[in-house]
Amino acid sequence: MTSLSSDYTGCTVFIYGTGGDHLGSTLVSSYDKKQLRIEVLELPEVLVAGAGCKLLIMSSPAPCEYLGRVVREGAKSLIAMYQGQEKENRKSVRYKINTTALIENLVCDLKAFPLLKPLEIKLINISKSGVRFSAPVYALIDGNRFQMRMKISDSEKVLIAEVIHHTNIGHEITEYGCRFLIGN
Repeated sequence: MTSLSSDYTGCTVFIYGTGGDHLGSTLVSSYDKKQLRIEVLELPEVLVAGAGCKLLIMSSPAPCEYLGRVVREGAKSLIAMYQGQEKENRKSVRYKINTTALIENLVCDLKAFPLLKPLEIKLINISKSGVRFSAPVYALIDGNRFQMRMKISDSEKVLIAEVIHHTNIGHEITEYGCRFLIGN
């Protein structure tokens, strides 16, 4: 399990309100493990000093989820961690997200095999353990492992996941539920 002792500098971070609304995405510009604070490049305008928020930090080898509150110190946009602890969940909380990503490779026996044409997918929600997205019908099947590339702000993140289940939505779109593969 990743903790605040990890270096999150440069990682993409999704910021959510306490109600679970996606407020924005940015990059971690620095962190201070002694003061239990993370500085981000941009803070959503709706988050005023003292406001609570949830962070999903796209760190390696797995995303980490934290609870925090906004602290303003001059021009810095800081988020102070509650007790500096990762939010504990037996089941990962899903956060809505409205962005696209690319599947460029299928993965088999720890080798990446490029697709002839990258598959653009629409992310629906994400958690520290997996992702749900929509794609053209029958683009993938249960058990497929793949590399997914997300670009948020100026940062790119490549994640490896496995399709656990799918649901056809009409004749053209399928929603896929996937888990991140950590250490594979």
